[in-house]
Amino acid sequence: MNLSIFDIIGPVMIGPSSSHTAGAARLGSVAAKIHSAPFTKVRFGLCGSFSKTGIGHGTQKALLGGVMGFNQDDERLPNSFNIADDISIKYEFYDTNLPDVHENTVIIEFFSDDNKSTRIVGSSIGGGSILITEINGMDIDISANSPTLIIEQDDEPGVAGIVTSLLAAKNINIGIMRISRNSRGGTAYCVIETDTPIPDDVKTALCENDSLHRVCILNL
Repeated sequence: MNLSIFDIIGPVMIGPSSSHTAGAARLGSVAAKIHSAPFTKVRFGLCGSFSKTGIGHGTQKALLGGVMGFNQDDERLPNSFNIADDISIKYEFYDTNLPDVHENTVIIEFFSDDNKSTRIVGSSIGGGSILITEINGMDIDISANSPTLIIEQDDEPGVAGIVTSLLAAKNINIGIMRISRNSRGGTAYCVIETDTPIPDDVKTALCENDSLHRVCILNL
């Protein structure tokens, strides 16, 4: 087995737990990037160990700090409640259960003034690593370990080709590509992991197409 130094000693972070604190902050940060819009309210549904021991490990503060853009080593994490209050972000935590999920799982729901909302389910799987498993009811598999492009799109012929052609024109190589849909001809999510960072002008170009609705770039 090949182990990195990150796997052995864990991430640089504000403690006390890599899974309950650092991973929670990273979950919040990635979820906010996927929502990709200013928000006025956020709700967190805590599952399993996040629900049972999260308060003692600072999980709630880490999640809230993460959605506000604080990294896992940000000294502001312990004060995230006060900071959210100061900038008028409403937040709510509740205990819940989801079947067949990792014990450190959270439902994050964002609400914006323009009636845009996003529901994201993700898990902190250890050592600061995360996995996003659902966006707006669609099964997803996002680790955010590589540059990642996330697109909400119409499920119709030629749409995937628009995306891949643009990446090829930018000389961006695709490592992994997944497309998920709940029904034929409805909404689909395309997740593409690339070998190199994705420039912002890719998002600009993709958003010009009417068949592509939400575009998120994760260069983490």
